[in-house]
Amino acid sequence: MQAHTLYLCVAIIAETIATTLLKSSNGFTKLWPSIGALVGFAITLYLLALTLRYMPVGVVYAIWSGAGIVLITIAGIIFFKQHLDFAGYLGIALIVTGVVVLQAFSKISLH
Repeated sequence: MQAHTLYLCVAIIAETIATTLLKSSNGFTKLWPSIGALVGFAITLYLLALTLRYMPVGVVYAIWSGAGIVLITIAGIIFFKQHLDFAGYLGIALIVTGVVVLQAFSKISLH
């Protein structure tokens, strides 16, 4: 695995954790989840900046946001008992499909 691929993967995980903590911060009224969210987002931005040295911004953002949407949806289901309707799940499936198409058929990928 190349370094920029690892940077992007960790950025996605950090963003997922940060967003989950942001929900738990209750509008920045709880100290530790608020601090965790801010640290997580700082890590995310730093790692995305490193990734952008090697990959185009559109590709990075598509992968980062697509994977983040899926992971945040899973986190919402597990931690907050939030569920989507059929259209919500269909939309997320289309986003995942787009990322897969980007990876499978684009000359610009994580490799």
